[in-house]
Amino acid sequence: MQDMQVKSGSGPLPLRPRAAASLILIDREGAEFRVLMGRRHARHVFMPGKFVFPGGRADPDDGSISAAAELLPEDEQKLLAGMGSRGTRRRARALALCAIRETYEEAGLFLGRRTAGGAKPISLHPDWQAFAERNLQPDLSVLRYVARAITPPGNVRRFDTRFFIAFRDAIADQLAEGTGPSGELEELCWLSFADACSLDVPSITLAILKEIGAQLRESPALPSAGFPGRPVVQYTMRYGRYVREII
Repeated sequence: MQDMQVKSGSGPLPLRPRAAASLILIDREGAEFRVLMGRRHARHVFMPGKFVFPGGRADPDDGSISAAAELLPEDEQKLLAGMGSRGTRRRARALALCAIRETYEEAGLFLGRRTAGGAKPISLHPDWQAFAERNLQPDLSVLRYVARAITPPGNVRRFDTRFFIAFRDAIADQLAEGTGPSGELEELCWLSFADACSLDVPSITLAILKEIGAQLRESPALPSAGFPGRPVVQYTMRYGRYVREII
């Protein structure tokens, strides 16, 4: 479904941001941290040709998908706190599940765990069916909520995006093609943070790259169990520029 503008007597009203999620995958095996990036296809209306993290709009079924493990309480509470009175556990986990689903859809990577008895899909969405076909269930415990950004008014698409981070070793399986079934991201590659920052990236992606890169430089031995005391940063547009806040 495309975003729509609602007209008023004085013209169209700003688009309401759609809930979305993105995943920052980090490879920590080499001499320096590397991050997964891909170029958006030139046919896209929103940010064509830009390098981004895998991600996209939340699907109505995402919140109902069963998981091998749930979000850590700290991450769930931070997500709920940003939702105000509309916050529910289903909405919070839907965002995390969206990040995992979109990473499969755009990069062909499965973040999950094998299930001994087989995983039965409870959604007709082909992405979740692909998990079930491999006896995989998504694993939310490997995700850490690190950032939120809201696309400013005036764009052809607007998203309220939550960014999660996970390590590459959380990948349980991947497609042989080296990309996702949607074909939305091209030139998928693992890059150092310096190289990633030199790409043609949206301004918000650049800000988050610098944010995460700085956190990893300060604490290079971050344990796989979590990022103790890590901040969650929020970027919103005010007076024509992004404003950074800690939430």
